Amino acid sequence: MTEQSHQVEEGLGPVPKGKLRTGWTTGTCAAAASKAAAILAVFGTIPESVEIALPSGDRVSFPIQIDETGRPFVIKDAGDDPDCTDGAHLTAVARRVPGLTETEILGGEGVGMVSLPGLGLEVGKAAINPVPRRMISAAVREVTPEAMEVTISVPGGELMATKTTNARLGIIGGISILGTTGIVKPFSTASFRASIVQQIDVASAQGLTEVCLATGSRSASLASLVFPGITTLSTVEVGDFTGVAIKRASGRGFNVVHWIGMVGKVAKLATGTTMTHFHRSHLDTSILERAALESEAPSEVIRAATETSTARHFYEVCEATGSMQPMDLLVRWAAETCSKLVNRNVCVDVTMVDFDGTKVVARSACLSGGVHG
Repeated sequence: MTEQSHQVEEGLGPVPKGKLRTGWTTGTCAAAASKAAAILAVFGTIPESVEIALPSGDRVSFPIQIDETGRPFVIKDAGDDPDCTDGAHLTAVARRVPGLTETEILGGEGVGMVSLPGLGLEVGKAAINPVPRRMISAAVREVTPEAMEVTISVPGGELMATKTTNARLGIIGGISILGTTGIVKPFSTASFRASIVQQIDVASAQGLTEVCLATGSRSASLASLVFPGITTLSTVEVGDFTGVAIKRASGRGFNVVHWIGMVGKVAKLATGTTMTHFHRSHLDTSILERAALESEAPSEVIRAATETSTARHFYEVCEATGSMQPMDLLVRWAAETCSKLVNRNVCVDVTMVDFDGTKVVARSACLSGGVHG
């Protein structure tokens, strides 16, 4: 995840500096392994390497490994993207099936199964996305015009999946075979944004009417305690993409949208900023001074508001002096910002939690779309 402010606030690891290396998606690696498996099925040998086509038409070559059972596999190289599937063994078995008219792609060990609608994949089938399916079929056709049954496996995939959002998406038993371009762009904000949209769509497809958008894992851990109607499925970690997430939720039939996060992002929302990335938006600290003055906070709090460059320091002074009223104003103003992003039949509220993610600091009223002031 690229969002530095999200990492600071939610305790994620550091982002490497300097030029970053691109990598390969699980879909690309699965397609390469499938071509090797098709060669084995047709010619009885496993090549040292195979070349396949990316969706762009570019061709790339992959070395082929052989596991202890004689199956070909490709080791995924995720480049410099922080991906739990980096190093995974994308393994394939291809076989002839009499009467098969088009290549059938199945999921084996470590590949998740779709259990909920909303992903654009058939429930009960392997979580192998459309582009990887097309890449696998194309790779097989480069070997033979004959349709084949191809089974993709990822040893250890079930454990890898525990580090992903698959459980929330209703994908059980393993990882998803993903990719749209075939290439992993390091620290791709686009991929993170797409995953947010996907999670919201899955929650909507279950007929849920209430969703909670959390800035990260600490905030998300409080969601079900703060909001009785919220479950793991209806909690989506949105990082810095508040605007994108709220607009998507509003357009997907949710009646109530909860937003929960820490003071830094709340303060930015209070200023009207809905992309809270550390590098893309800087906090206008005048909002802290306004909150301190309008809440008639003690002089120490007002001084902190004018002298500090961070919302966290301001929060810590408020906490130390027992003057948390400015936080009430910040969540109210943040909710007013969010309410401008939703339809009039949607209600949105904002909750601030502490930096440990263990308690609620302040919570706004639920505002209907367009209601502010």
